[in-house]
Amino acid sequence: MDHQGSLDEELPAFDLTDKDRENLARKDEDFEPLSWGTLKAIIARNDLESLRRWPSDLKRYLKWTRDTKAVYGTITDYLCHERLHWQPLPKQDPHEGPSFHVQDPIPFRDARDYKILYNDWPYGMAPDITHIVVWMKTSFDVEPADGELLPKSRQSIEDFVQHTFIARLQREGNAEDRVMWFRNWTGLQSVRGIDHIHILVRHVPQEIMDEWTGGRTPLP
Repeated sequence: MDHQGSLDEELPAFDLTDKDRENLARKDEDFEPLSWGTLKAIIARNDLESLRRWPSDLKRYLKWTRDTKAVYGTITDYLCHERLHWQPLPKQDPHEGPSFHVQDPIPFRDARDYKILYNDWPYGMAPDITHIVVWMKTSFDVEPADGELLPKSRQSIEDFVQHTFIARLQREGNAEDRVMWFRNWTGLQSVRGIDHIHILVRHVPQEIMDEWTGGRTPLP
C-alpha cells in the first residue's frame, strides 16, 4: 500500500490539510514551535489551518483517532463518555450531532452547561503556552452559510473569556496579553457536533490551571 493510502486510513475527524501532510514528512527537530506572537497573527487573520502539531504528535493523533473510532464509533462518542461524562439525549435524526439536557439554553449562563478541559492533542506551541478547550452543551448562533459566529455569539465568548480567564489573572497582578481564544470552523474541527472554543494562555501557575479545569489532567 502506498503512503497516501496509509494516511487516508488514519484520517482523523477533521480534514487533513496540505500543511498537515507536509508536517507528516518532517522530523520534530525540523519543526519550529508556534510562538505567542505567531499565534496572535494566525488568529488575527483567521488563518487557523496554519496551526500545526509537532510531527510526532500528529502521527500519534492519527493513530489514536483511528484506534478510538474503532472502539467508540466516533470521537464525539468517546469524548462524551470518557472526558466530558455527559449523557446525550436520544437522537431524533441519526445524522445530527448530540444534544444534551441544559440548565440554561443561553451559552455560559450556567456552569453546569460547559466544561473546561486541557486539549489532549494541543498544537505545537512554545512550552510556556497552555491550550485548553471550553466544551459546550449549548450551541453558538452562527451564519448558516459558513458557520462563522454571529456578533452576539462572539460578544458572549469575549465576555466569558474576560470574566473567567482574564479577570482571574488580573487578580494575580497582570493579565496583559496572556489570553487568546479562537473557534475553528467546521472543516477544521477535530470533534464535530459539540460546540467548543479554544483558549490559549501563557505563564499561568498550575494552581490557577487546576481551578479552571477542576483539577482534571490531559491524556498521558
